[in-house]
Amino acid sequence: MKSGPVLTSVSVADAPELWEAVGFNVDGGACQVGAVRIDLGATGAGVVAWGLHGVETGSIDGLDTRHDSSPIGTGASHPNGTVVLDHLVVASHDPNRTRSALEERGFDVRRARQMGDRLYTFFRVGESILELVGPAVPDGDRPARFFGLAFTVADLDATAAHLGAVLGEVKDAVQPGRRIATLRREAGLSVPVAFMSAGPGAI
Repeated sequence: MKSGPVLTSVSVADAPELWEAVGFNVDGGACQVGAVRIDLGATGAGVVAWGLHGVETGSIDGLDTRHDSSPIGTGASHPNGTVVLDHLVVASHDPNRTRSALEERGFDVRRARQMGDRLYTFFRVGESILELVGPAVPDGDRPARFFGLAFTVADLDATAAHLGAVLGEVKDAVQPGRRIATLRREAGLSVPVAFMSAGPGAI
């Protein structure tokens, strides 16, 4: 099976101090989470771009995609217990259109499933997973967009204790045997962020 492009960086339009406040170690405006570097201080809101090995720079159905030739990083220690970027979520009004655009650029679908009226498609992008989500029946022609980030932590209960009131309720995740909690809006981040317990991968 093809390995496809490898995610090495994500550009986020948040001030570094906001990520430090929720327990990430930030060095020089970026924090290293496993093999993925989170570059902070970008212009815009939320996740604005991603960098990958094995793909040329250029838009993929509206996703700002950049070839990243820098060496793949290694994990750093974070007070909130984060270990790796579990998955990056992309939302699309026409997920099959976005899937085709990704496949044309070398991304390899590992799994797809429909839950209710939503279609979920998963790609392995190195250490992390790309989760593409959208309506089973297209509801518009607008481009795809980056939506959110989910991080695996060493001990979700310890993460919850560290973050306190800015973290939502810990509950069972869709992935069997795993739990998840989402940062509240009060944390001030412009991108939805969730923390997950360790467990078997989605694909």
